[in-house]
Amino acid sequence: MINTVALIGAGAMGGAIGRRLVETGNQLTVFDLNAEKVAELTALGALSAQTAAEAASRSDYVILSLNAPHIIRAAVFGKDGVAEGAKPGTLIIDMSSIDPEATRQLAGDAAEKGLRWVDSPLSGGAPKAAIGELTLMAGGTEQDVADAHQVLQHVASNYTHMGPVGAGQTTKLINQVLCGLNFLAVAEATQLALDAGVDAAKIPQALKGGRADSAILQEYMPRYVTRDYRRTGRIDNMVKDLNGAQDLARRTNTAMPLTAVCAEVHRMLTAAGLGGEDQAMLMEFFTGAKRETS
Repeated sequence: MINTVALIGAGAMGGAIGRRLVETGNQLTVFDLNAEKVAELTALGALSAQTAAEAASRSDYVILSLNAPHIIRAAVFGKDGVAEGAKPGTLIIDMSSIDPEATRQLAGDAAEKGLRWVDSPLSGGAPKAAIGELTLMAGGTEQDVADAHQVLQHVASNYTHMGPVGAGQTTKLINQVLCGLNFLAVAEATQLALDAGVDAAKIPQALKGGRADSAILQEYMPRYVTRDYRRTGRIDNMVKDLNGAQDLARRTNTAMPLTAVCAEVHRMLTAAGLGGEDQAMLMEFFTGAKRETS
């Protein structure tokens, strides 16, 4: 049986998910306000829709890949939104990264309209989506999460049910804390290696398999060394997620001093006009500071 899937949001991440779904034989209908993004997917075999409602009306599953709760609310419950076209029982899979409390509110409103909801934020970015190796953390009922896997198995190699609606988003915030701190730590260590005269390009291999090893060390230290600033993510998106983690920490009375420092560094870079750049630009925080003191 071929899955019928609506994709709402075909940006960098949504586009990668959409391409993978088409390549793996799913019937995809895409809606995005950016006609060029839609055209990129229709050229591969996806169908286009003029509204989110139209896309949902053709589909049993609706994947959301959007940037903020208010955008999701408009796309689902606004004029010509998903809720206007979706059949009762349609499963909405939100792959955005948003606040857990906002997710629970959205899911509750969807339930009142007879729609199901799974929050399934991701880790791995567009490169992993392209080869079907995303890591997904899902929140929802056991049945809904299992049903969502019928589609998500095509884009993910690691799919974990974390608990009820909102649990996926909470797990994603924890993921982003770990990633944000690791990006910053690797950048700082890279600068120390460069200043101390060590060949930083050799460090990932030297530390491979040890306790200091990580995917971020292996991917990003070489990029930091060569100032490879190609964009695979955005600093301002990390700011959004670290803000979310800090908001959650305040609600749970959790001390997170390292996250606070990491968030401030990301905010400084955003304030300097680098918010739209890749995490590799964290090196500018260290090289900039060094230029000022030299």
